[in-house]
Amino acid sequence: MKRATGFVALAACMIAGCSGRHERASIIEIAPQPLADVAARWLEGTFTSAEQAAEDENYFEVVLHHHPIWPERDDGRWFYVEQAVAGALDRPYRQRVYRVWARPSSSLREIAVESTVYELPDPDAFINAWSSQDLFADLDPIDLTKRDGCEVVFTEFGNGWMEGSTADRACASTLRGATYATSTVRLSPDEIRSWDQGWDDADEQVWGAVDGPYVFKRVGGQTD
Repeated sequence: MKRATGFVALAACMIAGCSGRHERASIIEIAPQPLADVAARWLEGTFTSAEQAAEDENYFEVVLHHHPIWPERDDGRWFYVEQAVAGALDRPYRQRVYRVWARPSSSLREIAVESTVYELPDPDAFINAWSSQDLFADLDPIDLTKRDGCEVVFTEFGNGWMEGSTADRACASTLRGATYATSTVRLSPDEIRSWDQGWDDADEQVWGAVDGPYVFKRVGGQTD
């Protein structure tokens, strides 16, 4: 269930991060910008797990792109997301659209930034679309399919990081006999840690990384 299982996990993964609880810090300690804008800046760009793969054979070298789309929209920051194993960049195993936005809140302790997940109507038509805006000119959010329950909600914030996860049992999955999937995410300016796992009715893990999250290092694009 090590390297081979890890690849299956990638096919259903969402960016996710390390587990554990952290002391909550003030917004000002992160950045003066709204938190959703900070999350979007940290997400935008190109990332790779090459360093981790070189050190641990249980992890593949994966390339991750977060490409901003629809910059004119005022309902959040939208991204085209593409993941592929190095050496097969023309055959991405995962393509999604994310909407990053701040949930309304009246108190600091209720602050949350959500990354909502959508499926594309024809993923093959968007392969390598991270390198261009053209393919999204005729696409609209209404054309997408929302994956209810699979959104990652960031609720833990600190100096130079933010962390979130999917809700327990909320994200349905049928991959390799799973009933639901979980994702946790830890963002920082130059790194994304993602841990995605599939679970059956008995809460036994049936796919996903076992020993810890994938660690994606920034190799290009936006940062603070």
